[in-house]
Amino acid sequence: MTRASQILYEIYESLYSYFGPQNWWPADTPFEVCVGAILTQNANWKNVKKATENLKKKNLLEPFKIYETPVEVLAQIIKPSGFYNIKAKRLKNFVKFLVEKYQGNLDALFSKGLYEAREELFNVKGLGKETVDSILLYAGNLPIFVVDAYTYRILNRHQLMPDETTYDEIQALFMENLPHDPKLFNEFHALLVACGKNFCKKKNPLCTSCPLNHLHTTKIL
Repeated sequence: MTRASQILYEIYESLYSYFGPQNWWPADTPFEVCVGAILTQNANWKNVKKATENLKKKNLLEPFKIYETPVEVLAQIIKPSGFYNIKAKRLKNFVKFLVEKYQGNLDALFSKGLYEAREELFNVKGLGKETVDSILLYAGNLPIFVVDAYTYRILNRHQLMPDETTYDEIQALFMENLPHDPKLFNEFHALLVACGKNFCKKKNPLCTSCPLNHLHTTKIL
């Protein structure tokens, strides 16, 4: 086992021991996961949930129904998620791709395999790396590690990587030093989010009570 693997497992076990299983992603269907992944950009989950509940109330949380909904109408429905005009366009772009290429069938997209499906999703206007990888991991159960601001902040504050580390470099750290298990990647990412929200906050972090306060600081990137 590499030094990096040891540290990553230590982080995982400490967080799992403290927080327990996170049961992510909170959604009823894989399509709802995709919608949530798009709406959660620059938004907190409480507001994303309001937006998805609005879609459910109007019986619109299906690919073909969103496909047929005018973007202006969709924007008003998802308004609680913030940046709703931009997000409505991104959601429409995703659904247009899914309906026109895969007849709205997510399983057909995911059956292409991780790397081909990822490449296709990157070509959908408005979908960034974190959104695409969230769709692949949480909706598709494919083994890709999702990196977000919490992941960066926690590793950086423990001096495990330099300030200028990129998304791809952080992702490679996890992918190269952990088994490619979607369940592990799912739980690990969710635990890092829990740690970031509760302890490793952007301002005034609660370092002394953090479950990772014992972690040795040795660069692994």
